[in-house]
This record gives sequence, structure tokens and C-alpha cells, in this order.
Amino acid sequence: MPRMTAADAAVAILRREGVRCAFGLPGAAINPFYAAMRRDGGITHTLARHVEGASHMAEGYTRVRAGNIGVCVGTSGPAGTDMITGLYSASADSIPILCITGQAPVARLHKEDFQAVDIASIARPLTKMAMTVLEPAQVPGAFQQAFHLMRSGRPGPVLIDLPFDVQMAEIDFDPGTYQPLPVYKPAATRAQIEKALDMLAQAKRPIIVAGGGIISADAADLLTEFAELTGIPVVPTLMRWGALPDDHRLMAGMAGLQTAHRYGNATLLASDFVLGIGNRWANRHTGGLATYTAGRTFVHVDIEPTQIGRVFAPDYGIVSDAGAALKLFVEVTRERESAGWLTDRTAWAQECRQRRATMQRRTHFDNVPVKPQRVYEEMNRAFGPETRYVSTIGLSQIAAAQFLHVYRPRHWINAGQAGPLGWTTPAALGVCVADPDTPVVALSGDYDFQFMIEELAVGAQFNIPYVHVLVNNAYLGLIRQAQRAFSMDYCVQLSFENINAPEVNGYGVDHVKVAEGLGCKAIRVFEPDGIGPALDEAQKLAAEYRVPVIVEVVLERITNVSMGQELDSINEFDPLVSDLASDAPTALSVM
Repeated sequence: MPRMTAADAAVAILRREGVRCAFGLPGAAINPFYAAMRRDGGITHTLARHVEGASHMAEGYTRVRAGNIGVCVGTSGPAGTDMITGLYSASADSIPILCITGQAPVARLHKEDFQAVDIASIARPLTKMAMTVLEPAQVPGAFQQAFHLMRSGRPGPVLIDLPFDVQMAEIDFDPGTYQPLPVYKPAATRAQIEKALDMLAQAKRPIIVAGGGIISADAADLLTEFAELTGIPVVPTLMRWGALPDDHRLMAGMAGLQTAHRYGNATLLASDFVLGIGNRWANRHTGGLATYTAGRTFVHVDIEPTQIGRVFAPDYGIVSDAGAALKLFVEVTRERESAGWLTDRTAWAQECRQRRATMQRRTHFDNVPVKPQRVYEEMNRAFGPETRYVSTIGLSQIAAAQFLHVYRPRHWINAGQAGPLGWTTPAALGVCVADPDTPVVALSGDYDFQFMIEELAVGAQFNIPYVHVLVNNAYLGLIRQAQRAFSMDYCVQLSFENINAPEVNGYGVDHVKVAEGLGCKAIRVFEPDGIGPALDEAQKLAAEYRVPVIVEVVLERITNVSMGQELDSINEFDPLVSDLASDAPTALSVM
């Protein structure tokens, strides 16, 4: 039997589980693992500037392609606690990442050693497994179980904590005979699918609410096939945006309180039957449940048994992987089509398309300072359907969901439930590492951008090019808008007179100088007609210099983006479209 250190065994297992990249930073307690990675030579490593950043890089890496699992590595103590936000974000969005931490030797775990913390206990509520491995011979089994759990059922993160002496100890292990454990995913039965389709057949105005589970299952093609077979319009959640192209005739728009379309909300409210697949009825999607559920029958398909009925009780629930369920939905629907049993949904689908053609929001404004809607209009012009967008939270993300267009699955990479500020830059870097051949455009407000701005240096050091659109109003814009309910504007202004940068006109931080100081390129835009040329120039600079390129657009200080508390009472603060061609020239209207 071959003998090797437990750290060597761990790295060998990572390779056999398909890991080719890791993000993190070395340190005393994790150096044996880094030495093992160096000896192996098959795992590339990206050195982060902050371990939370490394965890978000791992998230971005995972989200790009089915089967990817991002790995984040750090030393003991604060590195592990820095990873917690990444573990929360990954857990909330059902994203499998593996966090590996170094730890004090086993004999000193209870002696308050330097940087020794019970990270497994801290991480346990946010992971599918959090384990400090106390016996060297347990290392192979711990890693094998980690990958099994991350991939089985509802995906999610795992943390493995390795004491220094455990990493260094020699064990018997034969990598050549290692095999990953079988993945478990519940699957719908034919009887369940037939019952759901029987209920669907009674509906006059059905919709499909398609959630992120469809992306996790790599089932976008099956969703499209099922929608086209039945003729049923699709309302995607934010986490599933792009699985059905925005220019598809059955794309009915997103519904919700913030990241939603007017026509999406109107179509959901006009429906009488909702088939939810791989979604969790998030509160920013549903708003008040009385409004959301009134007059509608619900069938809910989800991989997690306890998700059925968690937010509200559906009329019928099916525990299943979204891909397995959709495969049966397509199979049984084809049989019913051959038998002439399908209902003609042409008139209902046309009604939904008519709403889309007439219920757009205005984007074309010539104001100076720039209104944010114009930024997204220019982005639609500048970036093609192959573009992959990355964003996290704030008015920038909300407006992006209202105005941008996404055409492919996994081309909207978003921290959905947790929404941590600072997520966008490191996540974009992880996305680029996972797929360096697809154009990546990140989108941040000024506060999200400032939170982990140091990670731009990672992109410069490792030649990771992408375009980062920074919309700057020198405000915590979303919080300021929420404070309107309290009649205040308190502790949310980021503006100040920068003694070193009078050219920023009181907007505070000189993002251009900071980005350039970190090794990147940056362009600042003050007028709407300058946005398009700046975006074009940014793409050229990214290709030439192979670094992140920031396009900062200086916005008007105060903008209220459309949102509300109920689907039927969204506040529209700006004028709506009167003429589509002039008021919303990049809007998609599929008739």
C-alpha cells in the first residue's frame, strides 16, 4: 500500500474529484497542504488578498459550469472566520464550495493556541458538513464524504479543518483505486408527474416559475422543451435568469418586489395556476403571500423535502431534482401531445407577450448627472448575448435585473439570498478563472465596489481581464431609499470633498486612482453620451492589457428605483414608456 502524508492524500482526492483550481492564501497552519499541492502540481492556485474574497472566488468558479466545485484554502483562526460570509452566501444559494482550513495541532486544540478557533462549530449551521479531522487516517474518508454531500440532494458548501500534525502524518492510501461516492438526488415518479399535469390541464392561465434548481440540475434545455411543448409562459426567478433566453416568445418576465418587470408581475397576477420548479418562494419574489397566492393553484417541485410547504403550502408538492422532474414532464407531455390531449395555450401566451410589448420601463434619459437607467441601455448595446454578468446587491443589481438582457444559462451570476457587499469583484475573478474565454462584465454600486476593492490586484497580478461597470452616486442607495419610510436620510452618504481629487466633484473616493494603483485600468464618465464609447474602450483595454478595466459612471445622487411591498402596488418613480422606440430603445418586445 502506498504511504504518503494525509495532506498528499487530500490533494490526490481533490484531483480525482475533478478539482483543478483553488483560491486562498498560505500560512503556518496550512503549509503542509500547500506543500502537497506544490508536489502534486495539478491544481493551480490564485492568491487572494482577503480570505473572504477567496471564498467568493470559489463561489464564482462553481456557478459557471455544472460539476464545478470551487475550493477555498486558508490558514487557521481568522482565515476560517473570514470564510464564513462565503459559506453563508453559498449555503443560501445552494452552491457547493469546499473550504479547507489549517488548524493547531490536535494536542493543543483546548489550550487557546495562537489562531486556534473551533471553526467547525462556527461553520456548522452554514454547511452540509463542518469537521475538524482528528485522526490522520480519517482524511480520505472526510474528503470523500465532503464531495458526496456537496453534490447530493440540495447542493451546498462543506468545511474541512485540518490540524497541522494531522496534515503531516503518514497514512496508507492508494489514490489509483479511489472512487467518488455515488451522488444521491431524489427523482419524481411518473404518477406524480401525471397528477401535476392533470392539475395543469384544468388551468386556463398557467405559468411556470423556474428557479435556480434548474440551473443546478443543468436542465435549462429541458425547461425550454417543456415550455415549448405546452405553450406555457415562463416567469424566471433571479437565480434562474437566462435559462430561457430573454428574447424567447415564452419568456414572460421576472416577478417580484425589486428585481422584476412590470409585465412579469402583471402576468403572474393574471395567472390561475403556478408550477414552481426548483424555486423556494423567496420573499423578494413573492411579496405578501395573500396577494401572491390569491386565486391560484400551486404545484411545487423541489429537491429538498423540507422546502415543500416551508413558505406556504402548495396544492401539490413533489420532491425531486429539477432535471429528473423535467425529463418526466417532457416525456409524459409528448405522449399526451401524440394522443391529442394538450390544451391550446396560444391565446394566453399572446396575452402575456402583449403585456411585455406595452409594459416597459423607460431607459432613455439624457440627464446630466446620468440617470442609472441609461447605463443599462448602453450596456445592452455594448455587450452581446454571450456576455456573462456578475452582480450582488443594491440599486445597481435591482436596476440591472429590470433593464439588462440575459440569453444563456449561468450568464447571470448573482448572490441571491445573502447578497453580501463586496461579493462582485472576487466572484467575477472566480468566474473568469472558470471560463476565461467568455466575456465577463461585473456590475457594482460604489459601496459594493469599495468593500473588497483590494481584490482588483488579484486580477492584475494573475492577468484576469474583465470589464467592471461601477455606477457611482456616492450613496448607500438602496438603504437611502428604504429610509424614506422613516422620513430620514441618515448615515448613508458616501460623498466628501476629496482633497487629492477635486475632479470627482465631491463624490468622495477617486475610484480611478485606486484602481490604477492596484494595477488595473479605469475610465470615468460624466455624461450619458460617453457611456457607450467608454464601454467599447474598456473591452479593448481588457483585451490588450489582460487586467480588470473599470468604467465608472457618475450618477445623479438620488434615484428611486421601481419597487414596492406587494406585487400589485409597485412604486414607479420615473415616467413610463410612451413610445417604445424612443423611450426604451433596447427593450425586447417579442410579438
